[in-house]
Formats: sequence, structure tokens, C-alpha cells
Amino acid sequence: MTTPGSRGAVRNTLTTLTTLVALAAALSLAACEAGTPGGGTGAGGPVGADGVSTVPKGKRVLPGELKGDTLDGKRLDVAGSRGQVVVINVWGSWCPPCIAEAPHFVEVAKETEGKGVAFIGIDTRESGRIAPLAFQKDLGLPYPSLYDPTGKLILNGFPKGTLNPQTLPSTIFLDRDGKIAARALRAISADTLRKVIEPLLAEK
Repeated sequence: MTTPGSRGAVRNTLTTLTTLVALAAALSLAACEAGTPGGGTGAGGPVGADGVSTVPKGKRVLPGELKGDTLDGKRLDVAGSRGQVVVINVWGSWCPPCIAEAPHFVEVAKETEGKGVAFIGIDTRESGRIAPLAFQKDLGLPYPSLYDPTGKLILNGFPKGTLNPQTLPSTIFLDRDGKIAARALRAISADTLRKVIEPLLAEK
């Protein structure tokens, strides 16, 4: 027989569990993971209200080698996009904020097509290609993604001391000279993408 006291205890337990679940969901939306290979605090100015850190043009550095196989099995070298502003989005198919921000990347990638901007993904921390290929198809990503299941490509491409990916999602912006110009360590909107891309396109 359930007494009034026991019913109150059950209600309190359910309330506590509900609160914990909501808190966990909020944290998962903030970032999927801290400490993605790449390490270091990076360079550049303070993080802006939009969550983006930027580097003055004269202090930018080149990333390391960023080339390998895409999810579709093709070879891709990010250096081949030199001369364009390059937006590199680091994602995982299991990461809720990565899923949430993907439509914004699709939107801006399509509207900047042929305007000197290249979008490239890096899919990481995956146990196989089935899930990320489904992510790519279902969300309609119009650009290729390098397959980096262990994070080795990120580690070599963005060494300690640079603006490097440290959470999922992360986004790195390269200027027309191929140098690291900005970084976001959280899910970002289409408006934020435009705010970073447009000044880089305008640089001489």
C-alpha cells in the first residue's frame, strides 16, 4: 500500500530526475566534448559575444597538413582551396549541437557558392562511416568532409598554440592565404558564419 509520505518521496525523486535530465540535455547542447585532439589554448584575441576568436592578419599562421580521404572515399587536400576563404567545420554524427548547426552551414555554403568561399567538414570520433554518411545525406551537406575517426588529422593539422578545435562542434576559418583567421568552439548560426566570412572576403 502506498502512503502519502511514500507518494511524496516518489514525486520528489521524479522531480530530481527530471531536473538532472534537463541539465544533462542543456550541457550536451553546449558542447559534445571538451579536449578534442589539437589541445592548447590557441592564439588570437578574446572570444567575442558570438563565440568567435579572431587573429589579426599579421599574426596568423598556416595550419599543418590537412589532407586525406573524404567520407565518400575521395582524396582531398585543404591546401588546394588556397585563394578562397575556407570554412572548416569539425563534427560528429553523434553530437546533438553538430546536428543543430548543420542547416546553417548548408544555407551559407549554398548562398556563397562560386563567391570565393569553400566549406569543408572534418568528421571525427566515429566507429565507422555508416552513421556519418547518413548524417551527410540526411542533412544535405553540399560540401565534402574528411574522415578522421581517431582525431589524428586534427592533431597534425592544428598543432598546439594555434586556434585549434577543442570541442565538438568547432569551426575554423582560413583566410585567402590559407592561414588560420578565426575559430568558434560551439555551434554557430548562419548570421555568425556570414559575420566572419564577409570581412575575410573583403581583405586585400
